[in-house]
Amino acid sequence: MLNGIWLSFFLAAFAAALWQWLGMGDAEVFSRLVASLFDMARLSVEIILVLVGTMTLWLGFLAIAEKAGLIRVLARALDPLFRHLMPEVPSGHPALGHISMNFAANILGLDNAATPIGIKAMHSLQSLNPSPNTASNAQILFLVLNSSSLTLLPVTIFMYRAQQGAAEPTAVFLPILLATTASSLVGLLSVAFMQRLKLWHPVVLAYLLAGAAALGLLLATLAGMSAQALAATSSLVGNLTLFGIVIAFLAIGALRKVNVYDTFIEGAKEGFSFTISLLPYLVAMLVAVGALRASGVLDGALDGVRWLVEGLGWDTRFIDALPTAFIKPLSGSGARAMMIETMDTFGVDSFPALLAATFQGSTETTFYVIAVYFGAVGITRIRHGLGCALLADLAGMLTAIAVCYWFFA
Repeated sequence: MLNGIWLSFFLAAFAAALWQWLGMGDAEVFSRLVASLFDMARLSVEIILVLVGTMTLWLGFLAIAEKAGLIRVLARALDPLFRHLMPEVPSGHPALGHISMNFAANILGLDNAATPIGIKAMHSLQSLNPSPNTASNAQILFLVLNSSSLTLLPVTIFMYRAQQGAAEPTAVFLPILLATTASSLVGLLSVAFMQRLKLWHPVVLAYLLAGAAALGLLLATLAGMSAQALAATSSLVGNLTLFGIVIAFLAIGALRKVNVYDTFIEGAKEGFSFTISLLPYLVAMLVAVGALRASGVLDGALDGVRWLVEGLGWDTRFIDALPTAFIKPLSGSGARAMMIETMDTFGVDSFPALLAATFQGSTETTFYVIAVYFGAVGITRIRHGLGCALLADLAGMLTAIAVCYWFFA
């Protein structure tokens, strides 16, 4: 699928450039296209240079957390919830431990660890599946919650904003938290409706009510604040949470006799190699998106949407961030390229760039998750999995727009 998307970007850009040359007499369009290719390639390298340091730093700290047993603690905390949401999985089955560890890693933003653990979880669930080619209820719930992006700390979004020169890289912390909460909740409710899950079970209610109470307290605290105060609060909470987690990792690691320095170095080495491996993908998608922008295709499509929105009498500032939202279910690298290109075009602290960053952090790459997790166990019939996942994506996108108008308009 990604192959077709990437190729279509270049073909659409070429077709638009031919029209501008032959139909409109714009002979400079091809020079703009070529210049865009080199500009985006250079931007990719600049981004990677910053990401090498920041990703190395973060994976070093996460290695300490893993060796200190914090991931296992989070797994034990989530285990009772999943035992009731997946009644066909026997209590104590290895799948529940894998699922809990996967979500614990996701919550901490440990993407490189979450994916292999998630594949293990899917294999464990497959061992209980009476129809190997068809997704079970437990597998669908696991996939939808993964695709709805249960992330507490979107560190990579902060890193990209920092690389682009944001005054407060963590200003989008609370908007992303609210949007990803909405997408995860809608994903859970949609699957519960399709599978007749008993969400009123005392254990499930305890988790849901605790989450609702925390979210309600947050919203009550934020209610009545001005846009400037909300942005400042989001930045403060984001920075405090990020540094507080780092200190917690170090303190608990030291208390549990972990050699925090050596462990940090081991994790940091993984961060370096992992970040360098992203360069080809980042170059590929950024040059494709840059070609779309330089050829006028992207602006033309957005102008069409803008015309419709203006006809309805709505504010149009959110439209320039929509490419990130539209691409995110299809391609994580493509959406990341769209987000970075929006930052580069409009300014990293502009409303479209802030909204694009919130889009990027509030949902997951749905089709990629389906392909990897279901493909790993040979499932071809996904039943209601895709519909519920896309509904969660839509909820996250709509919430992101509403929250960003609240925080940044």
